[in-house]
Amino acid sequence: MLLGLTLPQLTLLLILLAAFLLLLTERIRIDLTAVLIIVALAATGVLQPEEALSGFSSEPAIVVASIFVLSEALFRTGLSDRLGRWIGRLAGHGYNRVLAVIMLAVAALSAFTHHVTITAVMLPVTLKLSREQNITPSRLLMPMSFAASLGTAITILGAPAFLIADSILRQADRPGLSIFSIAPIGLAISIAGTLFMLLVGRFLLPDRKGGGDSQDHFRLDGYYTEVIVLPDSSFIDQTVDEIEANDGHHLRVVTWLRHGRPHNRPFGQRRLQAGDVLLVRTTPDEIAAIQEEPGLALHPVIKYGEEVSTGNNHEDGASSRLVQAVVAPGSDLVGRTVGQVNFRQQYGVVVVGLWRRRGWVRAELARVRLRVGDVLVLLGEEEALSRLAGNVSFLMLVPFHGEPQRRHKAPLAGGIVLATVLVAAFNLLPIEIALLAGAAAVVLTGCVTGRQAYQAIDTRIYVFIAGAIPLGLAMVKTGTSELLAGRLERIVGGWNPILILLLLFLSTAIVTQLMSDAATTALLAPVAVALAAALGQPPEPFVVTVATAAVASFFTPVGHHGNLLIYGPGRYHFTDFLRVGTPLTFVVALIVAILAFILWA
Repeated sequence: MLLGLTLPQLTLLLILLAAFLLLLTERIRIDLTAVLIIVALAATGVLQPEEALSGFSSEPAIVVASIFVLSEALFRTGLSDRLGRWIGRLAGHGYNRVLAVIMLAVAALSAFTHHVTITAVMLPVTLKLSREQNITPSRLLMPMSFAASLGTAITILGAPAFLIADSILRQADRPGLSIFSIAPIGLAISIAGTLFMLLVGRFLLPDRKGGGDSQDHFRLDGYYTEVIVLPDSSFIDQTVDEIEANDGHHLRVVTWLRHGRPHNRPFGQRRLQAGDVLLVRTTPDEIAAIQEEPGLALHPVIKYGEEVSTGNNHEDGASSRLVQAVVAPGSDLVGRTVGQVNFRQQYGVVVVGLWRRRGWVRAELARVRLRVGDVLVLLGEEEALSRLAGNVSFLMLVPFHGEPQRRHKAPLAGGIVLATVLVAAFNLLPIEIALLAGAAAVVLTGCVTGRQAYQAIDTRIYVFIAGAIPLGLAMVKTGTSELLAGRLERIVGGWNPILILLLLFLSTAIVTQLMSDAATTALLAPVAVALAAALGQPPEPFVVTVATAAVASFFTPVGHHGNLLIYGPGRYHFTDFLRVGTPLTFVVALIVAILAFILWA
């Protein structure tokens, strides 16, 4: 024995030290680190092979994978975008109202999906609000990201940390956590975080002009295309104003053609008919989505070529796809119209869209005279696109990054997600089975394809959780958690339980700046269980405090990936997070310590 440690305990601590250094330095991927942890635990005999591999079939791993698929369904059907724009409208005018609405709404949404997903969805919405309200992005993006982390504590679905906490409690022969058992804590810190930003944080936030919205602006309204209204379209009998106000579409109508005759603004109260063609300015996502929209079609595809699939509708990956081609200087295309070139006959592709750096396109695409630097969105088969890649008329050929959305399935996707949460909340099925069933349902109903479902699962997170779960088991099996807890108990044995929870929160908050929330919880939650037992206290408040601290501490921007998403667009400095996040973390720590003690006293 060395320093009172048994050989298994010493071996485990060496594995933990190596894992900590790998995670801190990021010399290798986190999922590979997790695999090495599993191998090391089994190879050294700390755990049996089946115990080391138990994380892959654990409840947290299954739940996280299912949540990724359900979140993808909300994105692929455009429901998450609609919610983002609804929040933007609800925010209204004035900094206080915008800040309060964004934070509370984001916190509520992050209760049911990963906080990084919500941050990514709300980033362009928040940037747009900052432009419209003349508020610098730095005064909105950090509060938005913080709210996403705070809201994850409303349910145990919001962050892997709570799923691991639930698993560790069950390993300790406790009932575990229900979906909403931590809701009082999550709601309280979300409201407190919003009030803190309104009353104190707003004076601590930097006020810097944002430089990260140019790309967002380019994607918002950069592309022109033509849409034809089919006989079964929902656009029929609507005015252009009604279509442009529709949350389900990002369309700005430039010209309206009926029987080949153009009508320009103002369009007044004229109503659309089947066969009408709209020249619209829109987003890449919208161009990709039109082919999936019932009652609408890309007019160039109908007019200049047979119906061609973009390859997004088929599981087998059809060879036709969308690409972007830049018109090169000296190209023989310059000065000629799209119709004169006859792209279908000459190149085997169809021009379905165009982006132009300066000036508006007001004529139908076939009559647009091409300029140097114009970006053409082309639809064609792989063979034709390969030939085109070597053509000197084009400067480059790059993939088109539009994401098609099945917006007509948005109500279905929302209903499935809601039903899944309710089934799990009322214990009609175990949480992992309910979420697995929900993930299967969104695939079976066509909200996402099977390929998209698999691509949505972040395998790095899944494998990392599978590697973190055995760490908690090893901490208990080797007696390491009891050893550490015993030493802590000698230090804090006479303290008030709330002060102990406060210390536990702040200690975890520091560790999670160096490790992920899942790894931090897997490492410290078993110690929390053992400490509670040594103090004669129930383990739930100790474990929940650890998990909440792992996801809701804001000392630095590196503690949570969502902060890294807004770091550039907000033009933040490292010290900005220290200045704003430190007092907020202490406020959250105090609330969590008090409520956790009250809820499970």
